[in-house]
Amino acid sequence: MTEPLLRLEGVHTHIGQYHILQGVDFTVPEGAMTVLLGRNGAGKTTTLRTIMGLWRPSRGRISFAGQAIGGWPAPDIARAGIAYVPETMGVFSDLTVEENMILAARNGPLHAARLNWVFSLFPALQRFWRYPAGVLSGGQKQMLAIARAVIEPRRLLLIDEPTKGIAPAIIDNMIGAFQELKRQRTTMLLVEQNFRFAEALGDWAVVMDDGQIVHADSMAALARDHGTQTRLLGLSLGAQS
Repeated sequence: MTEPLLRLEGVHTHIGQYHILQGVDFTVPEGAMTVLLGRNGAGKTTTLRTIMGLWRPSRGRISFAGQAIGGWPAPDIARAGIAYVPETMGVFSDLTVEENMILAARNGPLHAARLNWVFSLFPALQRFWRYPAGVLSGGQKQMLAIARAVIEPRRLLLIDEPTKGIAPAIIDNMIGAFQELKRQRTTMLLVEQNFRFAEALGDWAVVMDDGQIVHADSMAALARDHGTQTRLLGLSLGAQS
């Protein structure tokens, strides 16, 4: 079997006196979307932040492309090929959309072919190219945040709740954009509460509860198993379709 691109083994994370991650184990296969599910407070965002080096694991191993990266500084992890889109989106509101994109391009000027591809994913960004990012709607800011993450090829995208607070019409646009990323065999680890979105796009489902992994299977298998959905998530995926 092909070695997964990302592997977490027995990962613990403490934040002050709080023991948030308590032995997290899961893998992220290359070229697929893995969706991290769970109730609020389960540890999903802490997992992404620990992978990205924003929190330091207190124990365990995080391996990316066969190399142990647990405890690396976040800039080194980014240079290794991992991009992170936080729940807060992290765009610079006072800068234009163009300036936000220029800052995200680590290796020099924006390349026209790559930029046109990004515009094909998120046409609104081309319309607002010269406008301050602060005038964008919440959904458009989320598009900009994801566009910043993919303006240069990355081996792994970590994306935290891309549909949170987004209008349904923009969610449909987001689904199309992620389908294109999947066609490009972009490896993604996604935290998501919108189960319709997760079911439409996810290849693999990993469920967290109280800082631990309690279920891991294909998304298709979880979508069929309404009992497991209700037991682990408190709500059926089918009820959200």
